[in-house]
Amino acid sequence: MTVVDEVIAEARETTNRVARTFSIATRLLPRDIRDDVYCLYLVFRTLDDLVDDCRPEAEERVAAVEHWASGGNGVAPSREVGILRDLEARHPLPRHALADFCAGMRFDLEGGTNETEDDLDRYCYQVAGTVGLTMAALLGATHPDAPDAAKALGMAMQRTNILRDIDEDGGNGRVYLARDTVARYGGSLAPGAREALLRDQIARADALYARGVAGIALLPRGRRAIAAAAGMYREILRQIEREGYGARAGRAVVPPRRKLFVAARRAAQAT
Repeated sequence: MTVVDEVIAEARETTNRVARTFSIATRLLPRDIRDDVYCLYLVFRTLDDLVDDCRPEAEERVAAVEHWASGGNGVAPSREVGILRDLEARHPLPRHALADFCAGMRFDLEGGTNETEDDLDRYCYQVAGTVGLTMAALLGATHPDAPDAAKALGMAMQRTNILRDIDEDGGNGRVYLARDTVARYGGSLAPGAREALLRDQIARADALYARGVAGIALLPRGRRAIAAAAGMYREILRQIEREGYGARAGRAVVPPRRKLFVAARRAAQAT
């Protein structure tokens, strides 16, 4: 097995193990692009995990991608840069988006907080809207409206993650929601005391989904996969609603059969 084969095998395994929803969607991608998407996901996931786990090498690995994104083309100083250089040989990667992703990683490394909704939008763009931009590039998007839609869809998914993980993040000492919004709705994130806050935040996420989903038709490839991913992630919001807007502690989990039904329906609508 070559080094490239080993990276692809790890990328596939990582996606299937830690990103089950995304893994379902990637199976709908054209075969000739699927492994590149797995490898791109491995880059984003590796950096995110290094930062979340406060690993000592996190800063160095983020800095390496920053150097590459700023125009550095020397010998690949990290595995992530090596993967990105390989992908760039086949796809016009938006380096500015990778630089912005690294800014989001630095925000987390420094324990930053979001004071306002504008701050939260910026953070969601940095850590997820940038992923949408890069994915759109891999899928060959060239329409001038495609970048805004790709960013919006990534941001919607990140806001969904934040709402799903309120209790888990709180247990780790992190609050990603905007502080002024939390204060406006009573200042409590405790189960049973956050319905009004969650209604507000779900509406904001749904507005981003509407922008993002409207742009799926602009993708020349992979529309079924992206539509399925968007549908499955958006269904998490519906699950939060069904469970009483955080009436109980813990994650809102969409039942597997429901998730697959939503994925199939959205994919069919995108063909």
